[in-house]
Amino acid sequence: ALEQVIEWRGKPKVIRCDNGPEYISGALLGWAERQGIRIEHIQPGKPQQNAYVERYNRTVRYAWLARTLFDSIEQVQDKATRWLWTYNHERPNMALGGITPMQKLALAA
Repeated sequence: ALEQVIEWRGKPKVIRCDNGPEYISGALLGWAERQGIRIEHIQPGKPQQNAYVERYNRTVRYAWLARTLFDSIEQVQDKATRWLWTYNHERPNMALGGITPMQKLALAA
């Protein structure tokens, strides 16, 4: 998934994440090192240091994850892909002046 994001958006210099065990795995650290990407961990108990992601995760949980009963991981992946497309391409974001994230990205290019 991270390589797909890099293909779409370009390679970041840094990935900020929490200190959960899924984020400090040797696989992620090794991948990041091979890619030349630095991993920055937020301080334990300080989710505000990663507020954008925390807000996004909350939106995902309440917008569709907690409202849907899934039968397979494929259904979850399909729902996530469709929801992410809508979130980035069709849903105006008031924090961005009422435009979509993709419109904002295009303006920045």
